Amino acid sequence: MEKKTIENIDVYGKKVLLRVDFNVPLKNGVITDDNRIREELPTIKFLLNNGAAVIIMSHLGRPDGEVKMEYSLKPTAEKLGELLGIEVKFAKDCIGNETRKMANSLKNGEVLMLENLRFYAEEEENDKQFCEKLARIADVYVNDAFGTAHRKHASTYGVAKLLPNAVGFLIEKELKNIVDVINNPKRPLVGILGGAKVSDKITIVESLLNKVDVLLVGGAMAYTFLAANNYHMGKSRVETEMIGEAKRLIELADKKGVQLLLPVDHIVTNDFNNPTKIKNTVNANINSDYLGVDIGKQTVKLYKKAIKHAKTVIWNGPMGVFENDKFANGTKAVAKAMAKAKATTIVGGGDSAAAVIKFGFAKKMTHISTGGGASLKLFEGKVLPAVDVIENK
Repeated sequence: MEKKTIENIDVYGKKVLLRVDFNVPLKNGVITDDNRIREELPTIKFLLNNGAAVIIMSHLGRPDGEVKMEYSLKPTAEKLGELLGIEVKFAKDCIGNETRKMANSLKNGEVLMLENLRFYAEEEENDKQFCEKLARIADVYVNDAFGTAHRKHASTYGVAKLLPNAVGFLIEKELKNIVDVINNPKRPLVGILGGAKVSDKITIVESLLNKVDVLLVGGAMAYTFLAANNYHMGKSRVETEMIGEAKRLIELADKKGVQLLLPVDHIVTNDFNNPTKIKNTVNANINSDYLGVDIGKQTVKLYKKAIKHAKTVIWNGPMGVFENDKFANGTKAVAKAMAKAKATTIVGGGDSAAAVIKFGFAKKMTHISTGGGASLKLFEGKVLPAVDVIENK
C-alpha cells in the first residue's frame, strides 16, 4: 500500500510539524557535513511554496534525556537559514509555553526549528503526554526522517497518530529506491555485508540469503565466519559465541544455492593502535601474533569480479578499518567496483555511505541511503514503524 506524501495533502495556511533527521556531525559547534540538511531542502521548499508555516523537529546525538548544549540544534537552524536564504526562528525548547507561543505566531512561509527532542527522555519512550504536547502546536504532521524511521519514538510514531499525516520527499525517495529494488531486482543480485559483528547482522544475513545470488562478507564479522570454517584468526576479533550461528548460515547459503564469498586473504597488523608491521597473508589463516584489519589483495580481486557481473548490488558495512588510510584499500576497492559496475547500486547508509563519499564515488551510485539502521530493515524486507503509521493514499 502506498503512503500519503506531501503532494497528497493540503497544507495551505496550515502549521506543518516536520520531523527531519538533522543528526549532523559537529566539531566545536560547527557542522562538518551538512548533507542531511541539504537532502531535506526539497521537502521544506515544497511546504513553504504551498503556503505552510513549517515547524521543524529533530534529534542530535545522544544527550540521554538531559539538556546538554553541545547537542543543541541551533547550528543546524543557522545552516538551514543560510541554505534557504530566509531567517529560521529557533525555539530554546521543543515543548512548553514559549515554544507554543512561537508556533502560534508563525506565519505562512516562515520556519521555526525546535530544540533537540532528545533533551527529554520522553522522546525515546514515546510518552503519550509528550506526543500530545508536540501535536498541539500543529495542524498536520509530516515525517521525512528516514534515518529514524525504524524507531517507535514520540516524534516519529506517536505524534503521527494524533494529526493528519504524510511522508516527505526524502522518505518517498528512499522507499522507492530500496523497496522496489529489493522486491524486484535485476539479477544477478549481489549483497555485500561488512562491519564488526555477526551478532548485529544475523537477521540481515539470513534474509539476504533468501534474496541474493551472491553474498560477499568483509569486515570483522568475516573472521567469525572463517573461524566457523576452522581457519585460524590470530588476534582478530572473533565472536566465539556466534560460531554456531555462523556455521548455520554457511549451511543455509549452501542449501539455498547462494554463493557465499568469504575473504581468502587479509591485510593484517601486529598492533591496531600502533602498527609497526603490516602485511598481506598468503591465505585465509592469520598468524597468532597478528590481527586482521582489511580484506587482502586476492579477496579484492574475487569481490571485484562478483560485482562486475552483477545487475544489482546492495552494500552495508565496510570491508575493514577504512577510517585509517592504511587499512582502507578493501572498502575503497568495493566502492570503486560498484561505481564502475553496469548495475543498480544501493549503498545502505552509515559507514558505507561515509566511505563512498570519502572516496569520491557518491555520484556514480544509483542511491545512497541517508539511514543505516532503517535501510538495513528494508534490506531485510521489514516494515518501518514510522512509515507504517502514516495514512495510506
